[in-house]
Amino acid sequence: MKLVVQLPALNEEKTIASVIRAVPRDIEGVDEIQVIVIDDGSTDRTATLAREAGAIVLTHEVSRGVGAAFRTGLKQSTELGADIVVTIDADGQFNPGDICTVTAPILKGEAEFVTASRFIDPSLEPEMPKAKRWGNDFIARWVSSMVKQRFYDVSCGFRAYSKEAYLRLILLGDFTYTHEVFLTLAFSGVHIQEVPVRVRGVREHGVSRVANNLFHYGWRTASIILKTYRDYRPLGFFSKIAMVFSVAGLGFLTFLGWFWATTGGFSPHKWAGFTGGFLLAIGVFFFIIGIVAEMLDRIRLAADEALYRIRRLECDVRRPSTHAAASVEDES
Repeated sequence: MKLVVQLPALNEEKTIASVIRAVPRDIEGVDEIQVIVIDDGSTDRTATLAREAGAIVLTHEVSRGVGAAFRTGLKQSTELGADIVVTIDADGQFNPGDICTVTAPILKGEAEFVTASRFIDPSLEPEMPKAKRWGNDFIARWVSSMVKQRFYDVSCGFRAYSKEAYLRLILLGDFTYTHEVFLTLAFSGVHIQEVPVRVRGVREHGVSRVANNLFHYGWRTASIILKTYRDYRPLGFFSKIAMVFSVAGLGFLTFLGWFWATTGGFSPHKWAGFTGGFLLAIGVFFFIIGIVAEMLDRIRLAADEALYRIRRLECDVRRPSTHAAASVEDES
């Protein structure tokens, strides 16, 4: 049983070494533990200190985003033959000792994807700005409504993935990955479990590169969530748009019908009929798009399943040697 811990990092020289050294080296049920640091274009000594602390370092020449860093680390974890992958931030907000906590449900066979939760246990809730706390709760409720299961924290980057889970991931976003991963695995039927952990609500050093601007973060996050929902639930996505236009169109037509019933004529409100008909036609158009997209989605699901099986086969037949793992070069 091999565990790979991957840390995306951008200018984290003040904390990277201490986080790596705090990663547990002895976990019951795990035979081997390796640490990967994805240096996402750092301009400080992050990569050097990570190597000195014993981590494999993969380097992006320029910053490409947390989502891109996650994909780079996942590719390397797959090549190393990881049975479990853990992602944890390099800024020291999470306690690496809790890796035992997030991996336990996978090792026991209780879950395939485990996410640390900052809010499921009120006694462990960290101190953070009210706007950030409200935003986390809003996104959690929004995602929960999509997947039909209540979750309390879908934005946390401290997570554990079984091989079954991470081999199913087909990700596109560069900005961040947390919500895309959550929805992808939930829609794929992967068993998800939240475990409570205590975290530091505010960074000790520097600022978050993802959530340093709450408006920008909210906009980008909403875009990622909607795109993922569109890709996995196209009929539901386009039906909701169709309903908005159809209801508006029917509203105008109802008004015109009421005016005709009370006055016996359409003037001077013929515009309502044209507007209502136009909006209703747009609604029907979006509904037809949803039906076509749902048909195409069946093809995509078949392709996803085929890709998963290919990845699984490659992972099972690959036998990475100790020398190969030790000689991993920086990736640009």
